[in-house]
Amino acid sequence: MTESQPKPSRRGFVLGAATAGAAAAAVVALPQAQQAAVPAAQTKEPPARGGGYQLTDHVKQYYKTTRI
Repeated sequence: MTESQPKPSRRGFVLGAATAGAAAAAVVALPQAQQAAVPAAQTKEPPARGGGYQLTDHVKQYYKTTRI
């Protein structure tokens, strides 16, 4: 047997797995970064004297999810 090649170590394996995980996370995050540049729908200006509660579709959907 030749001892010219070092034995693979756990530390090297963990380092390689961490690098691969970071690269995968970057690939997943890139398309979402481009979508974030799209402006959101304009919201209404809040009332001057308070009373800002509005029954929107989002609120209605939330209420549907809380029903038993």
